[in-house]
Amino acid sequence: MRALGIILAGGNSNKMGDLSAKRAVAAMPITGSYRAIDFALSNMTNSHIQKVAVFTQYNTRSLNQHLNSGKWWDFGRKQGGLYIFTPTITSENSYWYKGTADALYQNISFLKESHEPYVVIASGDGIYKLDYNKVLEDHISNGADITVVCKDLAPGEDDVNRFGVIKMDEDRRIVEFEEKPLIADTNTVSIGVYVIRRRQLIELLETCANEGRSDFVRDILVRYKGVKKIYGYKMDSYWRNIGTVDSYYRANMDFLNKDIRNYFFREHPDIYSKVEDLPPAKYNGGAVVKNSIVASGCIINGTVENSVLFKKVYIGNNCIIRNSIILNDVHIGDNSIIENCIIESMDTLRANTIHKGDPDNIKVIVEKNFRYAL
Repeated sequence: MRALGIILAGGNSNKMGDLSAKRAVAAMPITGSYRAIDFALSNMTNSHIQKVAVFTQYNTRSLNQHLNSGKWWDFGRKQGGLYIFTPTITSENSYWYKGTADALYQNISFLKESHEPYVVIASGDGIYKLDYNKVLEDHISNGADITVVCKDLAPGEDDVNRFGVIKMDEDRRIVEFEEKPLIADTNTVSIGVYVIRRRQLIELLETCANEGRSDFVRDILVRYKGVKKIYGYKMDSYWRNIGTVDSYYRANMDFLNKDIRNYFFREHPDIYSKVEDLPPAKYNGGAVVKNSIVASGCIINGTVENSVLFKKVYIGNNCIIRNSIILNDVHIGDNSIIENCIIESMDTLRANTIHKGDPDNIKVIVEKNFRYAL
């Protein structure tokens, strides 16, 4: 493909609460064995983009460990490959990334030294499948300066007001673009994927830097919507952003739906992730598991219903886990009841613990970690 890829994965979402206290949103575990960034990386490699840069900043340790080898997404190659960029102190700059445009500008040498004519920019917190080749073809056929991938959200599917809301004319040219409006009068939102010519991106970033502007959406897309030819490309397949506790919970619960699960993991192209050497899940006598995803390394003794269990989770005797997400390496003691909750990774819940949330207000549990205490 005649494009290089950039994944913006440095942000933190305050609406994630304790879940993003020790990891970037792009590193959030998804559906048992994956991370959120796996979907953007897989889309890149499935679109035959051979050179991809990931921009990280907030709580990078977990994300960097996950990205320590590009071979899992077929980026272990002599030409191209996977690049990780973090804020760097130079003779000219000593700031952290002030925004998405500033992150791109601080690494503008990567863009200038590349030879691909186009750039595909994607966020690292979206769960979706997309062939970027089709977006690029549409971009070229429209003669667009920038193409924004967008989606119509169904009523109640998500909070439209937390996204960039756009309006297009009959030719799909964007005529209105409002970032996170108080009141949205349309349900068409940007999914955070953009296609732009590399040289034009360099020019826009240099202009933003000279004017002290730092945000790609507000200072480029919104500001130039009447000057540049900015078009929308609508996708009609599954997409969800995991920037809030509720959307993260619902994204994982969606994978309990067989059709969605098969779409991502049974239909071509595949979604790839870093593989750990763990034993298969073990179901001891008396264990009951219904409509759940159970990852490798788990040991189940109790009852698990409509839940997602990530790697190395231990469920004690007579436990009841319903409608919950249990993140990596959690130990739940005997006779515990967990309903409508998200249990943070590496937690230890003592025997006879009871946590019950509400379907409309998921409870996030962060316990003191006795097993790892100093």
